[in-house]
Amino acid sequence: MDKIDRNILRELQRNGRITNQELAERVNLSPSPCLRRVKQLEQSGLIKGYNVEVDHEAYGLPIIVFVRVQLERHSADVVSKFEKAIKDAQRVLECYVMTGRSDYLLKVMVKDLHDYEHFVRHQLHEIGNIASIDTSFAYGVVKRSHVLPMVDSTL
Repeated sequence: MDKIDRNILRELQRNGRITNQELAERVNLSPSPCLRRVKQLEQSGLIKGYNVEVDHEAYGLPIIVFVRVQLERHSADVVSKFEKAIKDAQRVLECYVMTGRSDYLLKVMVKDLHDYEHFVRHQLHEIGNIASIDTSFAYGVVKRSHVLPMVDSTL
């Protein structure tokens, strides 16, 4: 992957619906080579797909909750059961395996506090083997981006 590929990826992250003509102009290529590069990036798996960003408040899920979960045990069965349940939980948008005090960090979307309580009582607690749940509610967003930073291609 060279600098042109990185520029193509950057532009597509900013606007996945950009036309090939406009993309080619922005990365200083003619349209045919630009389209070839995009197809190669898709085939290589660097481009995994194209998404629509939805306004979560207008959608009816205005509250973003970050939930730190610590498991009681870390046996293969406990971890597998927890991770499968989280993958199936629609309210959980993201789940990260963490270092430090918590085992997992979840990003959860809910409509209100009652909705969050229902999620904890009827989804998280039902999984079992959870030692602790620590919750933080986001009350504002300073920065949110889906555009990966540029990296030095020599590294």
